[in-house]
Amino acid sequence: MATIYLVRHGQASFGKENYDQLSKRGWEQGKVLGRWLADKVEPGAIFGGNLQRHRETVEALATGYGAALPDMQVLEGLNEFDHIEVVERLRPEWADKQTMARDLASFPKPARAFQMAFEKAVKRWVSGEYDDEYAETWQGFKQRVNHALDQLTEMADGADVVVSTSGGPIAVIAQNLLELSDQKTLEVNSVIANTSVSRILYSGSRRSLAVFNNYSHLEAENPALVTFR
Repeated sequence: MATIYLVRHGQASFGKENYDQLSKRGWEQGKVLGRWLADKVEPGAIFGGNLQRHRETVEALATGYGAALPDMQVLEGLNEFDHIEVVERLRPEWADKQTMARDLASFPKPARAFQMAFEKAVKRWVSGEYDDEYAETWQGFKQRVNHALDQLTEMADGADVVVSTSGGPIAVIAQNLLELSDQKTLEVNSVIANTSVSRILYSGSRRSLAVFNNYSHLEAENPALVTFR
């Protein structure tokens, strides 16, 4: 059986004008991952969404890998859900970034305050009770991610591949393979580390989750590199 190395992107730039770019730590996480993969896999293909953090994670990985890698093929189905829309449906006033920054600054730990609001917003989205308010529903998100998995396994044609994506798609793929409830899927999503690797074994239409959320490469090189947001 061949292997899909499902990688969550490196740490993005929370609180910056462009969240989608990797932070300095995110770049280093990607390089560490590349060094770890170098003696383990020669990917026949690399796939990713079209987000900047997906592309930059592959660039960082390639630097650490130290040898030529295939060009990344874009599958938009691997993109994360629109977290900005999901949060703003719960907190419409946060469409004004200055208002959001002011509100969060009132908490001792602004990042934690945002995380709590984010989790509440995602539960609202997943509930299905407000589907008419979202450009993409939870059910629609799951369908496109699982379709992207079908696409990439067909395109990979039995080769080992690396996939650069986000926590949401990884959680949905785990849900599909392990038959998890939506609630368990949200819990799984909350613990996926930046540049962690989940391994899917596949042969034709057969797929099984062999490893989930492995970030031992970060722990071995520098435990301070382990981040979840």
